[in-house]
Amino acid sequence: MASLNVLIAVSLAYVCLLFCVAFAAERVGSKGRAGKLLRSPLVYTLSLSIYCTAWTFYGAVGYAARSGLEYLTIYLGPSLVMVGWWWILRRLVRIGRSHKVTSIADLISSRYGKSNGLAIVVTVMAVVGVTPYIALQLQSVTASFAIFAAAGEGVDAHGTGVRATGFWVAVGLALFTVLFGTRNLNVNERQHGVVIAVAVEAVVKLIALLAVGIFVVWGIAGGLSETLARIDASSLGRWEMDGSRWASLTFVSAAAFLCLPRMFQVMVVENDDERHLQIASWAFPLYLMLMSLFVVPIAVIGLDLLPATSNPDFFVLSLPLSQGREGLAMLSFLGGFSSATSMVIVATLALSTMVSNHLVMPVFLYSRQGSATQSGDVRNVVILSRRLSILVIIGLGYVYFRVSGGSGTLAAIGLISFAAVAQFLPAMLGGIFWRGATRSGALVGLGVGFSLWIFTMLLPSFGAGAALSTNTFENGLWGMSWLRPQALFGISGLDPTVHAIFWSLLLNFASFVLVSLVSFPRPLERLQGAQFVNVFDHSGQTRGWQASVAESEDLMIMAQRILGADEAQRLFQSEAEAQGRGDFLPEPTADFLQHLERELAGSVGGATAHAMISQIVGGSAVSVQDLLAVADESAQLLEYSNQLEAKSRELSRTAAQLRDANAKLLQLSDQKDVFLSQISHELRTPMTSIRAFSEILRDTDGLGPLEKTKYANIIHVEAIRLTRLLDDLLDLSVLENGQVTLNRQSGSLVDVLDQAIAMTQASAEGTIRIKRRHLDETVRLHTDLDRLSQVFINLITNAQKYCAAPEPELRIEVNQSAENVTVDFIDNGDGVRPASRELLFEKFSRIGAEDGKGAGLGLAICREIMARLGGHVDYLDGTGGTAFRVTLPHAQALAAQ
Repeated sequence: MASLNVLIAVSLAYVCLLFCVAFAAERVGSKGRAGKLLRSPLVYTLSLSIYCTAWTFYGAVGYAARSGLEYLTIYLGPSLVMVGWWWILRRLVRIGRSHKVTSIADLISSRYGKSNGLAIVVTVMAVVGVTPYIALQLQSVTASFAIFAAAGEGVDAHGTGVRATGFWVAVGLALFTVLFGTRNLNVNERQHGVVIAVAVEAVVKLIALLAVGIFVVWGIAGGLSETLARIDASSLGRWEMDGSRWASLTFVSAAAFLCLPRMFQVMVVENDDERHLQIASWAFPLYLMLMSLFVVPIAVIGLDLLPATSNPDFFVLSLPLSQGREGLAMLSFLGGFSSATSMVIVATLALSTMVSNHLVMPVFLYSRQGSATQSGDVRNVVILSRRLSILVIIGLGYVYFRVSGGSGTLAAIGLISFAAVAQFLPAMLGGIFWRGATRSGALVGLGVGFSLWIFTMLLPSFGAGAALSTNTFENGLWGMSWLRPQALFGISGLDPTVHAIFWSLLLNFASFVLVSLVSFPRPLERLQGAQFVNVFDHSGQTRGWQASVAESEDLMIMAQRILGADEAQRLFQSEAEAQGRGDFLPEPTADFLQHLERELAGSVGGATAHAMISQIVGGSAVSVQDLLAVADESAQLLEYSNQLEAKSRELSRTAAQLRDANAKLLQLSDQKDVFLSQISHELRTPMTSIRAFSEILRDTDGLGPLEKTKYANIIHVEAIRLTRLLDDLLDLSVLENGQVTLNRQSGSLVDVLDQAIAMTQASAEGTIRIKRRHLDETVRLHTDLDRLSQVFINLITNAQKYCAAPEPELRIEVNQSAENVTVDFIDNGDGVRPASRELLFEKFSRIGAEDGKGAGLGLAICREIMARLGGHVDYLDGTGGTAFRVTLPHAQALAAQ
């Protein structure tokens, strides 16, 4: 067996090889001779293999040994994202290159109005969320050293040797990353050294895993058919699928593929050409398929051959060692080492950039306001902060490794980090697809989701009684059962991982949407929203600077502080030559300021670069396209607001009409009740009289002729009264149903009035003096004269009944116009109270209900008759008494010849 010293020597030699490859790529790239290989889609695709960490190299086999084919979910999510690259990845890459985005924190910050506060939140979340993932890499490398040294025998994960190995692995990775990744300040430029090193490691780990798989299938199992037979005979051969876990893990792996800082770095920041996505969309899923090809065979053979105490996570290393294949075991170790180191390097580089740009630089610039500056001072601070950040981040990963004991399965630790970075998804996708998304919504959503992730996933990962007490697990936080970390809101029975993913992302998304709907974005936020959502229409600058107050000397001093003297002078001299100026200082045009901001954003982030230029320039101008985009949005909002106001007014009018109708219905209901009471009285009274006097005539002997005549007369009058009441009811019913047949004939208005007056004066209703102008009444009519006379009789009778003047008087006035003829009936009584006028022409309504006369059907019959005749009858106000106007269309009235 090879000694541990030999293994360490091989590891160092491998690291030196990677450093040499990276250094050569950096030299070639810095001279502008990157060539087709460094900028090829092949290298871009292989750089995406940074997704395949020690979890996928070692942990996928252990995952399969414990959970069967569920391990495929960690490959399905990224594959689906790559296949659908046209909708999300293409947009992210275009935004990244258009806005010089340096990290996922920079992307979210830029979208929501260059908010550095939001960038700080994302940075802190990313550091905390990725810490378990870094611990996973330390655990895998440490355990692989221990397993290799022990020649496949079990190793005490809590022993002093393992802890010491983990510490030195962490120190080595930190130093290597500092030397490897902080040589270039501008993280927005392609780091050819990092990318080519990751590509080489991608090939090494793929070859190593395929070599172990081929050895297991043909070297141990005896061939493909024998391997398939063993798989069928094992528990892994049974298809068992938990739908909730498959869906949750596939979704969270897809979200992590988009949101992991290291994946964003290689996928968006390092992208040189959008067309590379088209090839990577099938090439990367193919790479993942090859990485997962031998997972199940290795897991099945490992379970058959290795002792029960062996850790399934490291079957890839243990199986070759158990068969005495040291060379293959060494290759397997290098594959796992490559998976871990590449992840740590790129992840810490991305996180250190976020920390320096969004945590350190704002504090430094604020503290240096008004103080003396020197060339390159900002550059030195940025580089130092990134190097210290790398040490701190890897140190946090080591602390987590020590606190958690390094005993968790690799898959479980990986899922914790996946769920953490998945909390960025609502704010990120909402920002690039929804113009209504706001900074407040993003902050609240991230805060809610991250808090729930900590409570339901991170803290429980340390075990009961560690970060959370056993009582909290059983009875909930502060004794509230609905705050149990693995049964939130009282919903139990869910898998703990599914439970944490579901609640954290659901409430994150809900909070983000709700707060965005009730909050309003700032002007810059709205401009950035229009640029991001419509990135394919506005792929140029996000704004133009007003350079009238900017001085080239001030800009040069600021650029030297960040970029260094040499690089800043080259930038300014190049721009001056492009403008045709003889000196070294260009004219501070809007285009140059925009270019300068992009260059500075590559070093200190978009928010910081924007703030620094704003201090000198003082403001920015908005492009016409941006103004049109915002104006269009404002017009849509205004139109929507006007529609809402119109609908609100319409609803108010409708509500008022309904209230009036309801009040009217209540009044009519009261009138109906009074009518029913009265009509029953009116019907019963004559019928009672008729019955009583008819019984007297029948049963009483000895009545004289005068008495018989008297009783017969009473019976006759009461019968007429009863008949009139029934006629009114039937007449109104016929008129309302439209069943009446009009008998139109020609006649004179004066004759109709004479007939009506004669009939009313012959009745016993009362006497009233009538005043007329016969000359005005000489109007020829062609209508139903009998029905019209019925209307006149009713109106005259009402005047006789209800005029309370000492000397009742009724004026009948006839007037003609081009359109119609009007006949007014005006008495000298008290008139009708305003509250009663609306119900005058309704059924059961009486003008003088207190008099107890009539059934309240007369005016209702008049209204129906006039409607059938093509005219109308109305109450006249302001005449001093009770007045009604009968209007006939002129087509029915012919002037007297």
